[in-house]
Amino acid sequence: MNRFNTHGRRLLAIAGVALLAVCLAVPTARAFEGRGGDVIVIKADEVIDDDLYVGASEFTLNGTVKGDLVVVGGTIEINGTVEGDLIAVGQSIVVNGTVEDDARIAGYALSVGAEVTDDLIAAGFSLENESRSNVGGDLVFVGYQALLAGDVAGNVDMAGGAVEFAGTVGGNVAVDMGGAEPGALSPAQFIFMPNVPALPAVPAGLTVNEGARIAGDLQYTANVEADIPAGAVAGETDFAQYIPEVEARPEVVAPSPAALVGRWFVRQLRRLITLLLVGALMMWLVPDWTRKIAGVVQAQPLPSLGWGVVAIAAFVLVMLVLVIATVLLAVVFGVVTLGELAGRFVVLGGVVMSTVAFGFSITWAYVTRIVISLLLGQLIFRLFKSTAAEHRWWPMLLGVLIFVVITAIPVLGWLATLATVLLGLGAVWLWGRDWLRGRKAAPVVVEAEG
Repeated sequence: MNRFNTHGRRLLAIAGVALLAVCLAVPTARAFEGRGGDVIVIKADEVIDDDLYVGASEFTLNGTVKGDLVVVGGTIEINGTVEGDLIAVGQSIVVNGTVEDDARIAGYALSVGAEVTDDLIAAGFSLENESRSNVGGDLVFVGYQALLAGDVAGNVDMAGGAVEFAGTVGGNVAVDMGGAEPGALSPAQFIFMPNVPALPAVPAGLTVNEGARIAGDLQYTANVEADIPAGAVAGETDFAQYIPEVEARPEVVAPSPAALVGRWFVRQLRRLITLLLVGALMMWLVPDWTRKIAGVVQAQPLPSLGWGVVAIAAFVLVMLVLVIATVLLAVVFGVVTLGELAGRFVVLGGVVMSTVAFGFSITWAYVTRIVISLLLGQLIFRLFKSTAAEHRWWPMLLGVLIFVVITAIPVLGWLATLATVLLGLGAVWLWGRDWLRGRKAAPVVVEAEG
């Protein structure tokens, strides 16, 4: 058996949570029944022929679920029979009935007092397998403390600060205690939280009681070696000393002045090449539109500056509205059990938000800089009464070069960039407003001429 390690345990926990989230979020292809409310009770004579999905503050199953049971709530109690899988997330989960397939449970206080025919996968603060419990497959647990007083037919794989074996295990056992110190006090328990059952007192570290039996090997990682009773482990016992992970910090060597200057020059050269490529693309594809935006900045500098602030605020508001609308639509369709439509609205909302965010980022990061650079080049050529001011390429090339030089200066460069973004965004806003007004007014003009 490979040596148990902390990284593997963390990955196991993450994978378990991800699997649970997928199971809860994606509806199965079979028919299912859904119930929700404050208190939900499935009576002893009630039989659910399909899968059952439940959301409730308190849920009690006294009857039978022929398929899988997926339940999210505060207090969950399983006294009846689940013929499929049990997937439960709650504050406290008590399984006193029978689960004829796998059980995947997560919560603060977890208790299994009956039979799980296949695997038991659990995550939480405390897990108690009572003496009358039986797990027919493997048991996997990630949390703080666990008391295994019942029977486990397969292997046991655990990570926690306090683990006690008092029952029997038919396979191998692997336990990662991390840096838990034997005799250390347990973390504070939420004893005043309503409906939380009493938790077992499990001593910190690994404890194997006299009556416990492990048919396979025992492998554990801990700060100190545990006192294992003779005959409790039929196979080999492998103890690994816990070694805290220390992040290696490479020695930091201060760069020389020449290296700093070289890096600065390379950064500015990259900025220059990037802006020249974007500027060439804009002057090739949309030269007239680019000149119009630059003209708006020249004709209305102060309004452009003000509307630039408005444009940023509008973008934030639009993103907020899209998020709220996506969540509301997903919740509404989820409530009426249209799970497929809910998922599609979430995907659609994500695509729309990504598109809006991408378009806005391209505008403020590149379009605004090219527009201001073009205007700057035009103004300089006009100052010298050069005909190059009306040329397609020369004003953009000169303006980009000057823009990169100005924005490379500390403090001044930051202020120049901020002014560029606000002016450019405001000019695009004003152009868009005038364009929309022109489209609305066009039919009226046509009718008048007719």
